[in-house]
Amino acid sequence: MAANKPQTPRPDIRQPHRAGDIETFPGGKVSYLSPAPLPTGSAPVDFNQAIGEVNDAYLDFGGSMPTPFTWQFTLGIPFIGFLMMVFLFPAIGGGALWLVSKDVEYFFVGFNGVINEAFAPALVICTLALILALVIKCQYHFKFRKDVPTRFHRQRREVAYQPGGGKPPIIVPWESVAAWVTQAQGATQYGVQRQYGLGIGFIDPETEQQHFLELPQPGMPLAMGLWESVRAYMEYEVHTREEIQDPHGLQRPGDPPYEGVHTFHNARARLHRRYREGEIGLFKVTIWYLWHILDLWTIPFHLAEWEIRAIQKAGRKSLPASLDEWSQPPPEAQWAKPSEELKRLSAKVKALHERNLQRLITEVFAEVYEQEKLTA
Repeated sequence: MAANKPQTPRPDIRQPHRAGDIETFPGGKVSYLSPAPLPTGSAPVDFNQAIGEVNDAYLDFGGSMPTPFTWQFTLGIPFIGFLMMVFLFPAIGGGALWLVSKDVEYFFVGFNGVINEAFAPALVICTLALILALVIKCQYHFKFRKDVPTRFHRQRREVAYQPGGGKPPIIVPWESVAAWVTQAQGATQYGVQRQYGLGIGFIDPETEQQHFLELPQPGMPLAMGLWESVRAYMEYEVHTREEIQDPHGLQRPGDPPYEGVHTFHNARARLHRRYREGEIGLFKVTIWYLWHILDLWTIPFHLAEWEIRAIQKAGRKSLPASLDEWSQPPPEAQWAKPSEELKRLSAKVKALHERNLQRLITEVFAEVYEQEKLTA
């Protein structure tokens, strides 16, 4: 049976939109968060580490370093699949024979029989899966080196986007940037498939051409949290990468500014501390160790560090030299200020949202704009 994958069409941002607008399409909807970039009430969290350099002047979106998680996924899925096919399935087969015969010897007969049949196919299938995963990982590695980050300059309240294809970068006002979250679902032969994503759109002021950044996300809260990370930075509510990428405090003073073997050891030390203090029980400690053993312990962390060193040695693309001066912090007296409209709307959104934290933020946006219309 063919899979009907959910479709997530790009919105036409040349049409007038504002935060709170919702557009539906077959199998899903698009919910606008900007313009204007109003507070969403979500925790600013960059789960997939899409954000790269963060300093007092600007934030690079799409410039983060590779993470151990990608290597855990690349190596862990084939390895866990192999263990399941070679040990779990034979154990299930042996257990079925034992239940039927009530003789424990039949368990070992069934276990050995299934494992003898499953070992060779499991080795071939999981080796092919590993090769495919490594090929995909290599493609993302070289794509990462070629990608140019989008730079959000909060002191100028502007955004620089590199369209690619030899075209010059475009600079747009921060408050004109469109942002939306997408939810889509469709039926497949495996059940209902759901997709979530964050989209950010820019319009070239000279050509009126639309440009898009689109990032798939594991869930709606994480899509909202990624956008809130950018918005909160631009509005001086967060100031460092650690605030949005390290909520558990796994980076220690003097650690490299990326995830590696040091974060693994910091996480294990934190786990032991929480257990000693009675914050968690033995079950969570056991699950943590079991998960990391299945994910090949520190090997993914070492590989992530190796990949980061390779990228740093080879170099990666950055914004064109023509934007070097633009990227520099201007004198504080020349810092751009938020518009009066944005300040007024943001204050109303925060006040209304605090009355009912469970309410959808898009409903709050819509009500605030409706109040604006009535008082205009």
